[in-house]
Amino acid sequence: MSREHDDKVYLDATLRPNRSLSRAGFLFVMSAVALGGFGIGTAFFLAGAWPVAGFCGLEILLVYIAFKVNFRAGRRRERLFLNRDGFQIFRISPKGEETVERLEPTWLSVDLVLSRQRQPRLILRSHGKEWEVGRFLAPFEKAEVADALRVALGRYRARA
Repeated sequence: MSREHDDKVYLDATLRPNRSLSRAGFLFVMSAVALGGFGIGTAFFLAGAWPVAGFCGLEILLVYIAFKVNFRAGRRRERLFLNRDGFQIFRISPKGEETVERLEPTWLSVDLVLSRQRQPRLILRSHGKEWEVGRFLAPFEKAEVADALRVALGRYRARA
């Protein structure tokens, strides 16, 4: 058996949440919110309703905090890696902490669990245990990942 065959990678996929707002977009939106809030607050302040100005400032701060929390959650990652040595799930939290789960791919099954009340769930099962991956993905993305996992596991199991 050649060394090249020994190092074969069947799947190497990194899953990350979709964040369509760029840094430039964030600056534009926050500038518009701040400018609008400042304008409204100033108008109410000049009209004698000075407490409204404080609430406008609070609104700007809350929008900023909401964006920062969203950007932080967007740092989450999951890496699915399958080679001849096995299957690994690397999970990176928004804080940057990494955990690794090692699974035996021979008996691993991939299930896309559909439900009317919830988003579909991408579940990996083996020996009575289950792991959910791609919780943050859109339904069509979960289906694509499930298909790619099934193909990769099939190639892994067919190796001779």
